[in-house]
Amino acid sequence: MIHLKNISKIYSNGTEALKNITLDIEPGEFVFIVGPSGAGKSTFLKLLIHEEKATFGRIRVNGYDLMKIKNRKVPYLRRTMGIVFQDFRLIEKMNVFDNIAFAMRAIGTPERAIRKRVSFVISAVGLTGKEKSRPSELSGGEQQRVSLARALVNNPEIIIADEPTGNIDPKMSFEIMKRLVDINKKGTTVIVVTHEHELVKEFGGRIIIINGGEIQRDERIPAKIHEQENEDENEGSGDNS
Repeated sequence: MIHLKNISKIYSNGTEALKNITLDIEPGEFVFIVGPSGAGKSTFLKLLIHEEKATFGRIRVNGYDLMKIKNRKVPYLRRTMGIVFQDFRLIEKMNVFDNIAFAMRAIGTPERAIRKRVSFVISAVGLTGKEKSRPSELSGGEQQRVSLARALVNNPEIIIADEPTGNIDPKMSFEIMKRLVDINKKGTTVIVVTHEHELVKEFGGRIIIINGGEIQRDERIPAKIHEQENEDENEGSGDNS
């Protein structure tokens, strides 16, 4: 699915953003990429979607060799991904339905199929009834759910979420993360880039910590939320006789 081997990225000003990174992300994994500002997280994402090209090393994503990919093939690579941005990147002149449908119209999907799929993902992210609303009429959390629906609409192999909870309140952050977990349970690979360590501890999974352009740690931790659910189940199954 995603394979990086000895990847380094050096910008024209001499900044070495990533240093000899090697990792694999398998189909169906849920991965947090964590690190402080300037650690190399954004560069890592830009390499995956081919906004930037690595200086050295090998990188393959969904069968594409990103060191050799031709420019005309990049749109096809990106169609295998859904991207959730921190700043939403919604089109104000379009309503919720059209913001989500835009991604399908861009690849020539028939309108009948668009109506069916967009209605499905709107329901899946809990926005039924908001189809005709403009982005400015929505809360930050609702806008992020539109962004998530847009990322899902073409049924991508990978969802990449870049600081998806950065501009929303804690309650909505939890809800967005729950939806990403649910998406992952259906088989989609999910990569979440964040600096929110408490949220990572809450949901657990595979945690890759990047610092100074290097992988500092790659580990799996249990989710607190699952521990709490198990405790609740155990309390509820006590002998009441």
